[in-house]
Amino acid sequence: MQGLALALRQMPVRLRQSQTHLRFVTRNWGLSATLLALWCVLLAVFHFFPAIDLDTARHFFTRTVCAPGAANGLICGHFADADDTSLIIIRKCLFFLPVVVGIAIVIRLIDNLGHHGATYCRETTRQCSVALMALVAGPYLLVNLFLKQVSHRPRPYQTDLFGGPHAFTSAGDFTGACAGNCSFISGEASGSGWLVCLIVLLPKPLRLILAPPIIVLSLISPALRVGFGGHYVSDVVLGWLSSLVIYAVIAECFEMSQSRRKHSSPTAL
Repeated sequence: MQGLALALRQMPVRLRQSQTHLRFVTRNWGLSATLLALWCVLLAVFHFFPAIDLDTARHFFTRTVCAPGAANGLICGHFADADDTSLIIIRKCLFFLPVVVGIAIVIRLIDNLGHHGATYCRETTRQCSVALMALVAGPYLLVNLFLKQVSHRPRPYQTDLFGGPHAFTSAGDFTGACAGNCSFISGEASGSGWLVCLIVLLPKPLRLILAPPIIVLSLISPALRVGFGGHYVSDVVLGWLSSLVIYAVIAECFEMSQSRRKHSSPTAL
């Protein structure tokens, strides 16, 4: 009887703890769920309305007269921006930018781990860890090692609508003829999206100042990939957004793992 009475007295406390935990989970997973839902909605839009991809690609494609003896119905031409030397240099610089920034974050993390006591910052370790894990899990593992290998979507310049040999496939259609390093989704756009996530690592007074140029910079690489005929607009939009989803999920996992530590500050999102 005493045990039953004790259990009844503890029930309100346990109920309040459960409600608090539920509110915590709901609040912290809301951003991830919203971003993931947006990603899925955009995928559906691009899949069922492929004209968005085709019309955008045609804007950058220049048709030319096919050589004598070419097969009937063959479309000849090229993506002129892909031959622009200045644009190629910009693309190369932006291609390596996430790697350079990632190395800088590794150096910052190692330096912070070398401190002890009052000079050690737990928040810095957590934020750097989140950023590095998001870089590896998003642009590297999810995009380049998985989706680009199994999606089988030919790039625009590989399709017969833009001078290539393969048939066009819409976003999310994994029945294309591409054998590897395919168009869906863009790895460079994913890396650019990851750079936007790093705005939360900046000191708060600098975020409003530096956020706009960082966002603009992150959009240049995806735009170039579309202009070069290397990706459809769906590839770059979904690639860019995928890093935001991955970063939010990892950050919130860290947040939940630290929720019971009274003196730890929340992971910034």
